[in-house]
Amino acid sequence: MPTYDLAATPLRDLNQALHDIAPGDNDRQFSVLNPRGHHAVAVGVHAPVTIDVMGSVGYYCGSMNDEATITIHGSAGPGVAENMMSGTVVVKGDASQYAGATGCGGLLVIEGNASSRCGISMKGIDIVVRGSIGHMSAFMGQAGNLVVLGDAGEALGDSLYEARIFVRGKVKSLGADCVEKEMRPEHFELLAGLLDKAGVTDARPQEFSRYGSSRKLYNFHVDNADAY
Repeated sequence: MPTYDLAATPLRDLNQALHDIAPGDNDRQFSVLNPRGHHAVAVGVHAPVTIDVMGSVGYYCGSMNDEATITIHGSAGPGVAENMMSGTVVVKGDASQYAGATGCGGLLVIEGNASSRCGISMKGIDIVVRGSIGHMSAFMGQAGNLVVLGDAGEALGDSLYEARIFVRGKVKSLGADCVEKEMRPEHFELLAGLLDKAGVTDARPQEFSRYGSSRKLYNFHVDNADAY
């Protein structure tokens, strides 16, 4: 298993090695030691490999991920898994702002808490947060699912499109055009699958509330002007 110690090896060498992986290569498991808050660790990986980052990271770890499984054994700075296309990113600790921003696919699991704007402008990514999330999460969320086992901060789902939000705890306030919706059988089934994929065994879909768009801001209408 290739091991990169960022206390001795430039980060550029790690990322270049990950970008150079070709179909049929035998090296499929990588270990990254001493990340020490480095920014842009394991960005743009486009191969079905496993990467264990043994410590906390800075900005944009795992961003633009495509196919890889990346586990951060610590906390993550802003923009973890930003613009992810597929694969899985797991944060064993907490995540800072805009985790999973603009993500188009894949699964992001945050085992601690997430800060503000979690899932901002999400476009198909699935995000599961075991803890709580900060304000303005899922702002302009277009597609995908945000699952929160804890509480949600102010203005949840502001200007939401078609992303789905499931929260087990309390919601401080809903953003413009975001409303609570009925949990139908298909939503219980969807949520059960997401919890299973994220390895969550201590929560049941029946404990969650669902939030989505009331679809009043899709097109401007003068009667809704106060909501803009």
